[in-house]
Amino acid sequence: MKIAVAAEAAPARTLAPILEKLEAECLGLSHGPGAADILKPFCSHIYPIGSSRGNPLQKRSRTHIAYLVAGDTLKAVKALKGKNIDLLLSCGNAGDVRKGISAANILRIPVLHLEQDIYNPIEMIAFAGQITAPSSRYKKYLEDNYLLKNIENIGGYPLASYINQMTLKHPQDVKNTYQMDDFILLALGGDLKGSDIPGLIKTMELLEKPVLIVPFRFNSLQVRKMVQSSLIKVVDGFVDLPSLMGSCQAMVYGAGMGITLEAGVLEVPSIKIKGFHHEHSSVDLARDLGIPVVDIDDIPFTLSNLNKPQSKNLVKDAEVAIDKFINLLYNFKSEDTSKSGWAAFNKIWKARSKFR
Repeated sequence: MKIAVAAEAAPARTLAPILEKLEAECLGLSHGPGAADILKPFCSHIYPIGSSRGNPLQKRSRTHIAYLVAGDTLKAVKALKGKNIDLLLSCGNAGDVRKGISAANILRIPVLHLEQDIYNPIEMIAFAGQITAPSSRYKKYLEDNYLLKNIENIGGYPLASYINQMTLKHPQDVKNTYQMDDFILLALGGDLKGSDIPGLIKTMELLEKPVLIVPFRFNSLQVRKMVQSSLIKVVDGFVDLPSLMGSCQAMVYGAGMGITLEAGVLEVPSIKIKGFHHEHSSVDLARDLGIPVVDIDDIPFTLSNLNKPQSKNLVKDAEVAIDKFINLLYNFKSEDTSKSGWAAFNKIWKARSKFR
């Protein structure tokens, strides 16, 4: 069997424990920084197919975005063409999924998609042959709200297994590197808009405590210009976020499923900012783990009453989910599946419009 994987860094981490157990030749389509490094141990060849989402503080026109997507999709087609790929794996709700599934459909390669964003999936999963969901509740939600077909409940989040196997740097080494002790970690991710950042930084400055900001989807130089307090530092370049999480006093984050699972498995006292994704599986999971989901103005009070999240059965369920996903993969028969099609595509597209 020969499979292809299209992934950004976070989906690559989700798929890594699955790829580790597979007995199949794998070709990687890496999207954005970090993905190739994660996929490298499992793939015979890796082809870059473009960049991840740009700086939210700097808006691009829809025409420019469409041009970039078309160019990256063509890269994916060229990488897959003539390679005798039996199946393409995708995961997540960003550009890697859109370009990977588009290329696979052009070449008539079947697609197996691992979905965990649920409330805000990407429209192209309507053209996947089969989709997995982390619970029966979410399976029903995808069917009822987006008219998606061929959904299988795998009962967990494979990423939790990857997180559980990570080797973290010693906390003192991390503190020495950034010259900060007992710091609060602030991660700026995809649940935040550019307009949220100035007010968020002012709120963190009111704490009068050391804060280390990891900007992720935001330009570090632009974020640094907003900071007035000498107690706050902004990280630039590559960041070993799990090691920072394991070394901080507490974490405040405006991001989704990946960081929520990391906070849960690593049991990091955390606050999730509500952001603009009012309905999201990461919000559900955060609340299930006991991670407060609050408005920016409520961060100072919440920090003073913060406990470690309760990881429950995250890792155990992840191992079950991995085995179920692999079983689906080995027994995948494209002739037995039908794509959800344009009706589902349009449903998802309209639902996503409120996040644009």
